[in-house]
Amino acid sequence: MENLLSIITFIPLVAAAILALVQRGGGEAADRNAKWFALTATSVTFLVSLFLLSGFDPSNTGFQFVEDREWIMGLRYKLGIDGISILFVLLTTFLMPLTIASAWGVEKRVKEYMIAFLVLEGLMIGVFVALDLVLFYLFFEAGLIPMFLIIGIWGGKERIYASFKFFLYTFLGSVLMLVAMIAMYMDAGTTDMVALLKHEFASETLHVAGFTVIGGMQTLLFLAFFASFAVKMPMWPVHTWLPDAHVQAPTAGSVVLAAILLKMGGYGFLRFSLPMFPVGSDVMGPLVLWMSAIAIVYTSLVALAQSDMKKLIAYSSVAHMGYVTMGIFAVNQQGIDGAIFQMLSHGFISGALFLCVGVIYDRMHTREIDAYGGLVNRMPAYALIFMFFTMANVGLPGTSGFIGEFLTLMGIFKVNTWVTAVAASGVILSAGYALWLYRRVVLGDLIKESLKTITDMTAREKWIFAPLVAMTLLLGVYPRLVTDIIGPSVGQLVQDYNASLPADQMAAAGH
Repeated sequence: MENLLSIITFIPLVAAAILALVQRGGGEAADRNAKWFALTATSVTFLVSLFLLSGFDPSNTGFQFVEDREWIMGLRYKLGIDGISILFVLLTTFLMPLTIASAWGVEKRVKEYMIAFLVLEGLMIGVFVALDLVLFYLFFEAGLIPMFLIIGIWGGKERIYASFKFFLYTFLGSVLMLVAMIAMYMDAGTTDMVALLKHEFASETLHVAGFTVIGGMQTLLFLAFFASFAVKMPMWPVHTWLPDAHVQAPTAGSVVLAAILLKMGGYGFLRFSLPMFPVGSDVMGPLVLWMSAIAIVYTSLVALAQSDMKKLIAYSSVAHMGYVTMGIFAVNQQGIDGAIFQMLSHGFISGALFLCVGVIYDRMHTREIDAYGGLVNRMPAYALIFMFFTMANVGLPGTSGFIGEFLTLMGIFKVNTWVTAVAASGVILSAGYALWLYRRVVLGDLIKESLKTITDMTAREKWIFAPLVAMTLLLGVYPRLVTDIIGPSVGQLVQDYNASLPADQMAAAGH
């Protein structure tokens, strides 16, 4: 199908424009129509995106479904996907209808709420399909605006503080990336990402303001992009915006933030850092590995000390993203396969965990762990689903969480056994905080009077969880659904990376 990527990207954006221009007034009927319209638009986007799978050739490691045309001021509108980006597009289109369905109880400025999510979906898809630096940057930065509004308007009591912290952290990191993009254009004479993948940026050692920069321009460019992607992931120690954003965001906002927005950082490392700045990546790789290992242990310990359910799951997300960055900078087939698998798996599992918090928050209007206990007595269906995703988050074999962590640890073991040993302790710690949370909230006797009338999940809530359960199980027992698609592209990435390193650095790195 011609222009398929543009169609998928712009269906939500056009739907948002229609909703903004056509629907007038308020009232229950208008709010209900806005919800159904948004759900229909996101569902259509998902169905259209499935055509990508039918026409995609995994054995082709180049970009497919490419659209390339003149845009403005000499810039090009260029889109395309490969084995790495196609699954992120599908993850986005798969989760957005579920996110809209989870927001059915929203009563405040419903039309604007739905417009914000539709715009956000279009911009997130744009990030994963853009093949021009300027286009990528526009999608990457514009996505901050609807998320800023979602947190700032529909969030909790500290929503203004959290929304500004989220915006400033992520925007400031991206300013350095913009400077680096300008430098890349000045050096290569193009903003075409496919051409930039073939361009060799200077890697001779530089002396800047009394500092020796090993890897030269590549290392400087790597650090500029790293500033943006590390905040987006987020990596320790620039992760502090995430717990605040999650706690204050509405449930649907937390789902999108954890399941999709965080993945843009990992995708950026795979699309820019490794293939375009291999020498810089090799120079900085050991530091990133240790930062990731520290993140896994530190944020897992912090999670154990939390009294707010959302904050605990937010710190859990930072720990799981630590496995992702470790796998990426192991720069071998198992490591990167594991990192991508972990990002996709985390999308389903963390999204579901935030939905689990949303289910009981809608009933009790508190996220404090101490406010609950013994829910299994009144909410058996909820207890079962919460248990399933808790175990998947821990990495129980048979769930997608296990595959991602296992592949990542296999990949990093080939590079650095000490980092592997530190990171593996995170598996034990994750079991500690996840099971502690589950025991405090769900198990035990139902003592608190306020919980004795709480109702179990509705049919709508069960239907939202059903696809997430199915995907978590399916990828856990049949991971080839993912690895067969990403494998050839990852293999080509690793091969090109190794070929780009000087012989002495390859020997030192053990490649």
